[in-house]
Amino acid sequence: MKIAISTGGGDAPGLNAVIRAVVLSAHQRGWESYGIHRGYDGLFPRLGRGRGYWSGPERRRGGSGDGLVRLGPDEVRGITHLGGTILGTTNRGDPFHWPTLQRDGGIVEEDRSDDLVRAFHDRGLDALVAIGGDGSLGIAQRLFCKGVPAVGVPKTIDNDVAGTESTFGFDTAVSTATDALDRIHTTAESHDRVFVVELMGRYSGWIALHSGLSGSADVILIPEIPFDIEKVCEKILERERRGRHFSIVVAAEGARPLGGRLVLREGAHPGEPERLGGIADEVAQEIGRRTGKETRSLVLGHLQRGGSPTTFDRLLALRFGSAAVRA
Repeated sequence: MKIAISTGGGDAPGLNAVIRAVVLSAHQRGWESYGIHRGYDGLFPRLGRGRGYWSGPERRRGGSGDGLVRLGPDEVRGITHLGGTILGTTNRGDPFHWPTLQRDGGIVEEDRSDDLVRAFHDRGLDALVAIGGDGSLGIAQRLFCKGVPAVGVPKTIDNDVAGTESTFGFDTAVSTATDALDRIHTTAESHDRVFVVELMGRYSGWIALHSGLSGSADVILIPEIPFDIEKVCEKILERERRGRHFSIVVAAEGARPLGGRLVLREGAHPGEPERLGGIADEVAQEIGRRTGKETRSLVLGHLQRGGSPTTFDRLLALRFGSAAVRA
């Protein structure tokens, strides 16, 4: 039995723990494990984009760097606590919408899934363990329908995968965001300021809600409930009347006002989902204009993805990896 492992989409703390658990569990059964570089990119190198190969164990051992690398116990030793993924990842690796450069310099999206399925079988691979969020798992499901035996492991700091109570990476992201809110509190109170802190989560408010509650935020804005800016400002002014001259507003990146629109940071590249971002700045400007309070915005950004996973995320990731092999 030959198992291929892919990590796709945004990175999340705990990815390496899943990889290690899959490899060790497969090794105990006498099966071989192979890591795919950068999501689905490495499974069919000629579809790649000319990026350098990963800096993981195969490069250290002088591997060929063709996008698929053998993984054994030695290659995954000591990676449980590491953030990121030794296999690399990408948000642009959808074989059903593959960005293809044209002769005129333009880029169009093509369905290259049949090529990917053929490459999978040509390599003699028997099963795919796809570690990812809704996008990567959706791709794995479609590949499964095309004849690729696949098992999905739910990964996202957003905690928004349907049918899964908790995804690894979420606990670490909440801990990081809560720590940041604790620090913002001290400077906000010292300067009598309002801070609007933007957190990740895309169309889900889990990070904002859990971090906001844990970090004693005064207002929490989530995508699931469009907000009324007048009520937000009234809450801040009510605190002002009680002698609380500072406030902390937590806004999920997908939050939007009543009757308003999502705020996009910039246009997405071909094959990449839309990029949310900028709601904190818009809310801060409105609060400052309506209340007269000095208001600052802060985007915590990719700090929420980075760093070593918490104990909870390590254990959850290890359990997911082991369960994927048993499946």
